[in-house]
Amino acid sequence: MVHRKTVRNFGRQVIAVIEDLGLLLILIATAVAIGQVAWHMIADREVQLADLLLVFILLEVITMVENYWRVGKLPVRIPLYIAMVSMARYLILDTTDAHDVHALFITGAILILSLAVFVVRFGHLRFPYENEADEYADY
Repeated sequence: MVHRKTVRNFGRQVIAVIEDLGLLLILIATAVAIGQVAWHMIADREVQLADLLLVFILLEVITMVENYWRVGKLPVRIPLYIAMVSMARYLILDTTDAHDVHALFITGAILILSLAVFVVRFGHLRFPYENEADEYADY
């Protein structure tokens, strides 16, 4: 008879393998994307701010993967940083023909994301978890 503990351990191992494969896929795809951006800059013989911001976003994705592998969890701040840079890139690239109100909304979204980073960071410093088990008590 199979023990419940054995099944749970097997399930955790399967989940860990799936997570690692997914993270490896994200890492490879991100590296390919960085190569494509670099190739595009070389072929065009110019570097634009939008290209640099895209590379920065992709490097943040790599940082997110590395952090998840190293620590085993993902701080919510990294996706917020990625979202802020993405919105800034969008503001630079796609609002040249837009109305001023549209650019104002994008800027407001960046401000809200910045405030979210501040609140998360403040909460983490002011109200730290007592131990690791407390962190996941609400899940």
